[in-house]
Amino acid sequence: MRIRIGTRPSPLALSQAGIIANVIKTSWPDAEIITVPIKTTGDRNMTPFSTDPQGIKGMFTREIEEGLLHGEIDIAVHSLKDLPVNMNPELPIVAYSRRGNPFDALLMNGSGNVIGSSSLRRRLQIERLYPDMKVIPVRGNVGTRLKKLDDGEISGLVLAACGLQRLGLTHRIAHIFTADEIMPSACQGIIACQGRAGENYSWLSCVDDDDSRDCAIAERSFSRCLGAGCNIPAGVYAEIHGEIMTLKGLYIDDTGKFHRGKISGNRRECSSLGQILAEMILR
Repeated sequence: MRIRIGTRPSPLALSQAGIIANVIKTSWPDAEIITVPIKTTGDRNMTPFSTDPQGIKGMFTREIEEGLLHGEIDIAVHSLKDLPVNMNPELPIVAYSRRGNPFDALLMNGSGNVIGSSSLRRRLQIERLYPDMKVIPVRGNVGTRLKKLDDGEISGLVLAACGLQRLGLTHRIAHIFTADEIMPSACQGIIACQGRAGENYSWLSCVDDDDSRDCAIAERSFSRCLGAGCNIPAGVYAEIHGEIMTLKGLYIDDTGKFHRGKISGNRRECSSLGQILAEMILR
């Protein structure tokens, strides 16, 4: 079996593709696994992301999806939080990895009062949590953002904890926020495998995690109902205990007002739970 895995060329994306490759290799030791780095629009230039109809998310997936459609790769591997909630039905998610740490983390360098963050969701929550701090946008891959921190351009930085852990940078973390402090992005910590509709991906059952799948469906349903991309400040987090799912959500409106909600129900109703929570919050 020969498997070509398409992914972005960033160190974090390659690390995540490696995680999936290792799981596959454990179950299919004779498989030949090839990682195919594909540079996306977002890797080349993030400046015009606001004009993209799917927000910044589509800029990090388009070229990889084209490679999948054209048969240049067999599966695509993404951070699920980077995938638009409205996807091409010809390219479904065919496996959800076991979830890593879903929360955001704070890194510090000195005692200044400037914190850098990439997303509006994070920046608005940081401002509420630390009213005496100045929060500025910082973009680029993890290494680029860390350099700004280490060079003293900023004194603090907020990134996804799972990304730091997957890059072996856990020692840089000063604090991991709870969902009540900073609500994470939908599906943060989950790696998605994307395939072609109609093909047999049963060999990916070794990767697929039922809890991650149900949490992802609920969280993406919530985001879809809100119309949430990277340009809309919203966050959501699902937890499963037995057959019960608890879903927490946050939406910040144009006036800066925070709207929070929480709902619990049977995990088999995960999609409905996400929609109901979003509708509750919007009301």
